[in-house]
Amino acid sequence: MTAVYTWDVFSTLDGYGSYSEGADWGGYWSKQGPELLKHRAALFATEQRMVFGATTFRETAQIMSSGIDPNTLDEWNVRTMRMPATVVSSTLQDTLGWPDATIVSGDAVDIVARLKQESDVPLRSQASLSLNRTLMAAGLVDRLQVTIFPVISGRTGTSPILAGAGDFDLELLESRTLDGHTQELVYRPSLH
Repeated sequence: MTAVYTWDVFSTLDGYGSYSEGADWGGYWSKQGPELLKHRAALFATEQRMVFGATTFRETAQIMSSGIDPNTLDEWNVRTMRMPATVVSSTLQDTLGWPDATIVSGDAVDIVARLKQESDVPLRSQASLSLNRTLMAAGLVDRLQVTIFPVISGRTGTSPILAGAGDFDLELLESRTLDGHTQELVYRPSLH
């Protein structure tokens, strides 16, 4: 049986995955609420394997292993760090303090296709934009989960989540509103 692969990504309404340094948005574009955080914790309460590209892994590992008191982190972040992770990278040599990470070098499509065949648990990738655009083009992304925060960051936005992606049809599988303003949309992508 093939494991389900979910690309989980945060975005502004205008499609940016982050904002420039010095912008005063704050985490989650300052729009997180208790319902969002509870929902995110529930998503990460079940066993999964995380899949990262090198850039997102470096950023995540740095935050998680920076000596921050775990009691100040959102529960879903703590749960993420406890999950096994596969990092697709030709540049990383070190797991950067991630307790159960494996670095795999090679073609991302081949690596993830093999993971999907061999994994007993679902696969989830948080952000890792270029990696996941490549995997989506290869037909390996089963679910595209986009959490859209109610902001437009046209002046300070960076990392357009779908820049350079191909053309896809999206079948809506789930939708929910969190905290009365944040949208989570889960789609099944297929090449157009």
